[in-house]
Amino acid sequence: MKNFWDIVNDVIGQSDIVMEILDARFVEETRNKELEDRIRAKGKKLIFVINKCDLAEKGVLEKKKRELNPCVFVSAIKRFGITMLLHEIQRHADKSKERVVVGVVGYPNTGKSSVINALKGRASAPVSPQSGFTKALQLIRITSRIYLLDTPGVYSYMEKDAAKHALISSMDFSRIKDPESAVISLLEYNRKAIASHYGVKELKDSEALLVEIAVKMNKVKKGGVPDTKLAAQMLLKDWQRGKIRII
Repeated sequence: MKNFWDIVNDVIGQSDIVMEILDARFVEETRNKELEDRIRAKGKKLIFVINKCDLAEKGVLEKKKRELNPCVFVSAIKRFGITMLLHEIQRHADKSKERVVVGVVGYPNTGKSSVINALKGRASAPVSPQSGFTKALQLIRITSRIYLLDTPGVYSYMEKDAAKHALISSMDFSRIKDPESAVISLLEYNRKAIASHYGVKELKDSEALLVEIAVKMNKVKKGGVPDTKLAAQMLLKDWQRGKIRII
């Protein structure tokens, strides 16, 4: 399979406009600055699409919108902001071209296929909750002249930070080799939201907080010992499925 940059260069080369899909819960973590620089260097228009906006606070998102331009908030699952996104694409599309290709890039599980399906209005691109489900380039028509170029959900092979991939859901929870360490990093990121979600006290000690969550989830081994590894896996699953809302 081609590596990350081979695929990205193909997409940039074939596209007139490129949309970078970002996760509203961690916008900066799901940005790829080098990718953005390459898009601009090729003279292609870049649109930032902040997906899953229903899972983040509006004030935080408004601040990000001031930093990123042009930028559109959407919730592909709830079909919020999709009409606005289509208008934004049409605004930047070259009126002289009979066919305008819009490349769709982003980390796995940011919701690229869901955004495409929402723009199309039906299940035109296969969607799976498992990270990296899309396997090959797909050209999908959404209007008489606008086509979307979907890409595999891949990330740079140079990135080995499992905790980051757990955080931004770019690696499926079942593939995280050390779920406890990943959850500790996740708790450092937003312990308040996680503690609130599971109805436990917001402890400053992340390891102790994970123990409390394991007990609350009734994940215990023989003898009543909290099974923190299993609890961590379940927590990562909830996080990646969007069940835990950032506060």
